[in-house]
Amino acid sequence: MSPERPENWIALLHVLADCADAIALRRFRCPGLAAVRKEDGSPVTQADLEIEREVVARTQVLAPGLAVLGEEYGVRPGTGEARLILDPIDATANFVQGSPVFATLLAIQVGHRIIAGMASAPALHHRWWASQGNGAFRDGEPLRVSDRLRLADCRLFHGTPTEPATLARYPAVPALLRATKPDRETGDFLQHLRVAEGRGEVAVDLDVEPWDVAALKIIVEEAGGRATAADGSDRIDAGTLVCTNGRVHEAVLTFLHRAPDAPQGARQATAEAPAA
Repeated sequence: MSPERPENWIALLHVLADCADAIALRRFRCPGLAAVRKEDGSPVTQADLEIEREVVARTQVLAPGLAVLGEEYGVRPGTGEARLILDPIDATANFVQGSPVFATLLAIQVGHRIIAGMASAPALHHRWWASQGNGAFRDGEPLRVSDRLRLADCRLFHGTPTEPATLARYPAVPALLRATKPDRETGDFLQHLRVAEGRGEVAVDLDVEPWDVAALKIIVEEAGGRATAADGSDRIDAGTLVCTNGRVHEAVLTFLHRAPDAPQGARQATAEAPAA
């Protein structure tokens, strides 16, 4: 498949997502399903491991030479410039608890560019995808971010940005939450996809890995939004992901890097995004 035709990768990602969905649903809510803790403290189940093994095996047949970066088994070298980035189950904790809010995340990277991505959530009966220059979709319907301009009007999705370790790095997070309409009920992959759908304007993840970021980044961008690291870079390995409708992106980044004791005047200035 040619990197010059990003849309050609979507058919492959659908096949791989079908494979992952079948395994996930077979394991979902099974008696005795349990997670163990990896060295980094994150949970993993037999379903995570099986999905990654089967997706990689299917990739070897359908796209020989495609490199792979997976959460569970790491790097598999390829012969070309493209690689598959794979998170077999995003939101493993939800999966173990029987919550339907989990997904397989798949992306194609060429050089430093993410050119195609897919998030498949079989228990939610939804699938999102995008390819560079061709828009973003949920179940075949096009997606578009919202057009809100003021942070005060924006819905902000977040998981746990007020944990001590996060606040040590980003002490102004509470001020950002006060400046928006925060929603903690939607986290993990789904918060970023809600931004792509126009159901909220901001999603903040301050502890992520490349496989958490790659697919979501291109879906948000192709829906008309912006997805960067908290430092404003396009890197997927920076450990953070900030997705917005684009109109309030700079204001959100400014908040994240502001001193926590900024005066009221500064708070008001940064709460307003520039007009598009």
